[in-house]
Amino acid sequence: MRSGDLRASATIREAALGLFADRGVAGVSIRDVAAAAGVSSSLVMHHFKSKDGLKAAVDARVSATMIELLAEFGRGAESGASPSSLATAMAELLDTDPQLPGYLRRLLIDGGPAAQELFRALFDATVDSLSGLEAAGVARPAADPAVRAAFLLVNDLAVILLRDQVQAVLGVDPIGPTGLRRWSQTLMDTYSRGVFVLAPEEERS
Repeated sequence: MRSGDLRASATIREAALGLFADRGVAGVSIRDVAAAAGVSSSLVMHHFKSKDGLKAAVDARVSATMIELLAEFGRGAESGASPSSLATAMAELLDTDPQLPGYLRRLLIDGGPAAQELFRALFDATVDSLSGLEAAGVARPAADPAVRAAFLLVNDLAVILLRDQVQAVLGVDPIGPTGLRRWSQTLMDTYSRGVFVLAPEEERS
């Protein structure tokens, strides 16, 4: 594909991502996407063949971005990066990709094969990241690695799915620059130090 075609394709895909995040896939037409991208409907069809094809391209882009984010977290933790520096990196990504959380939320809530495939990809990336952290001596081995990976992934996704509700009670956007730093610091403290004080016999068991 020529560079001009690649640029047009990316422009259309990003316009679709924003509209899908705002209105949901069912509430957006090819004509809407074309108008937002500043191109003709026929050019949208030329690149993506159908709205389903366009949605598949958006899903793939969002999935790749989220998987890379998890991989970056794993690399940063292995190299000793602090939670605040990791939070800053995530905040910068969200600053350049503000529609991504909204689209991710809609995708996971709507469900279906695309949501399942994305969750599976994120789960696999989480398993791999935790395995690397174990090998680096940063994370403790788990009795049930699969459940631990699913648990941590669900916690990470929950702050996106419940972003508005969390902001209402905390008074700060949990995935904005300030809120994300606070959230990550507490998250890492909770994961590393725990919440409950165990009785001596429970600690030994």
